[in-house]
Amino acid sequence: MAYYEIATLKTVIFGAGKASDGLQNWLAAGKGTLLGAFGTDIGTLNEVYVLRGFETLDEMMDERERAVMSDNPMGCMEHLVDLRFDSYKPFDFMAPITPGTYGPIYEFRTYKAKLNGVSVTQDKWRGAMPARSEYSPLTMAMWGLDGAPRVTQIWPYSSLEARIKARSQSVADGKWPAKGGPDWLTPQMTSAIALPLPFSPLK
Repeated sequence: MAYYEIATLKTVIFGAGKASDGLQNWLAAGKGTLLGAFGTDIGTLNEVYVLRGFETLDEMMDERERAVMSDNPMGCMEHLVDLRFDSYKPFDFMAPITPGTYGPIYEFRTYKAKLNGVSVTQDKWRGAMPARSEYSPLTMAMWGLDGAPRVTQIWPYSSLEARIKARSQSVADGKWPAKGGPDWLTPQMTSAIALPLPFSPLK
């Protein structure tokens, strides 16, 4: 995929399950490729992340317009409190996302980059990722097309314990973070742990 989008649906309390049927129908009727749908479990709660891939920006913007101009955005308006869209391009060394079972724990990490930091971060990660991937795979690393300069990465783990082990061991072994990589990021970082919804292609 040339482009990715994460739609963040802020729902009512326990809204992920309530919104699932309408959301699934909405996505099936639209453009792009559904890659994942996740409900947050740690971090900012009552959020749903919808990850889709698009071949063109026009396709992505058509879907954005469909949602914004709808009287029932994402097919689950009655369960929504807020809605945000973020557009991305993958880092140039990343393979396309392939649906499958890699979780069920998915970590979404976003780093606000320095104003001139996105390209350098991509270069640093390109060199470091083969060694880091030996500890756990990376679903995607990508940079934001809109909003502030930022980098978002999606990591799958079999459990929270596996996440702790992979992260701590890769740091202890000097394989992560990428050498000099943090120098090009700001302290504004967020992380959320999310679980796949039943209809998510990434599980």
